[in-house]
Amino acid sequence: MIKIDLTNDYDRLVPFFIENGLEFSEEDPTPTDLVSCWDAVDEGRLVGGFVLARRDGEFICDGIAVDPEYRDQQLGKQLLQLGIEETLKQGGDRMYLVARAPGFFRRSGFEAVAREDAPNFFECLTCDQYGVSCHPEVMMKVLR
Repeated sequence: MIKIDLTNDYDRLVPFFIENGLEFSEEDPTPTDLVSCWDAVDEGRLVGGFVLARRDGEFICDGIAVDPEYRDQQLGKQLLQLGIEETLKQGGDRMYLVARAPGFFRRSGFEAVAREDAPNFFECLTCDQYGVSCHPEVMMKVLR
């Protein structure tokens, strides 16, 4: 049975995100204020995660991933909803993200925005995959 819980173990989530295709740069990280993290665990195995953070005073999804074997179980949707609910509890009225899978986020009400209209969290320009095998979109959802 899969259990989703708040976690303080951000360091456990980062390798999971990388294994599932998200890029993390430690060379020149953008200052981020961690708000909350959730993990989805199935019999001790990490199968999903979500990180809510703040940058430039705005709430961002700083990472979301679900193990490919579990992607048909609505875990991504549940994790995203927890992040949205926490954003609202914290007084936020919108959430930003950089999407490698924009279709998933569009189905959840996110819309593409110009990079210059979002907080400074777009680190993709320094990534080797940017524009080659990865064409991310900066997206935002108005929550109120």
